[in-house]
Amino acid sequence: MKINYHNRQFVGVLNSPNGQVSGDTFFHYEQHEAILTGTYHGGSILKGHILGRVNDDSSLYFTYHHLDTHHQLKSGSCYSRPKMLPDGRIQLHESWEWTHGGAGEGESVVEEVQCQRTQDYCTEYRLLITDY
Repeated sequence: MKINYHNRQFVGVLNSPNGQVSGDTFFHYEQHEAILTGTYHGGSILKGHILGRVNDDSSLYFTYHHLDTHHQLKSGSCYSRPKMLPDGRIQLHESWEWTHGGAGEGESVVEEVQCQRTQDYCTEYRLLITDY
């Protein structure tokens, strides 16, 4: 099944210790054909951007960069594999690597949220805890 990521919102649920995404980090994705763009913020991240591609199997490959709460600029690359949850939301299993400002690589999971939007940010969200 082909996934369209346009206007989908995600929140971090798991991350490696050397990562900065947390349960307070929100992502907003946009998709135009096979081009993926996005923004993210929250937790230790002030503002971030994503640019990448949506592959034929709906997996994602993108680069990311952000400014954290210590005003350090960090960037990296990420490969995400989607999993459809029983309630129809998307869960992304990610393998990432720092390319600037951080060290090493890691694994993370983000899940789609249903949220009430105020301008560009989720003000309320519903996340169902899943078993990992």
